[in-house]
Amino acid sequence: MFPNAYINYLVFFHGPRDYFECHEVLEEYWKQNKDEGRDSIWVGLIQVAVAFYHHRNNNFNGSARLLKKALSNLKNKKEALSHLGIEYENLIMILNRRLCEIEKKQTYYSLNIPIADKNLLQTCMKCCEQMGFKWDEPSDILNLNLIQKHKLRDRTMIIEERKKQIQKKQNEKINRPHS
Repeated sequence: MFPNAYINYLVFFHGPRDYFECHEVLEEYWKQNKDEGRDSIWVGLIQVAVAFYHHRNNNFNGSARLLKKALSNLKNKKEALSHLGIEYENLIMILNRRLCEIEKKQTYYSLNIPIADKNLLQTCMKCCEQMGFKWDEPSDILNLNLIQKHKLRDRTMIIEERKKQIQKKQNEKINRPHS
């Protein structure tokens, strides 16, 4: 009923608190379904995870900016969030509260996305256990592989893809008919 990428997102969000991995699994799914656009519910959930990643790293400005974007994206998606098994009002309240805490530069702490769908919750908890994680564990803020994951990964493919995109844009400009 729910996409595997979404279930994995919830597992990484509530298990190891690996917000970077939340971003990765859901971004890949979103890219495959890109017709939904940048205001997609998937983008909103990605923004939530990245905001938490930044907050945990004391990047208050980046975290606040992304959480505002996420709230803007998700605020009009009550039906879609409900179809994803999320308690809409509770989620929006939690995210607004977290935004206030971030703006006051308060310390990060783990919290959960309120899941209303009991079958989804059970599925996620079972997947979490199968992956060797504990559901609802607080974030291990001493684990640099988790906290600084973006700095530790191999970025070769990302850099190559950016170079290709820049070259593609330059070629499009060159080949564009002049009017």
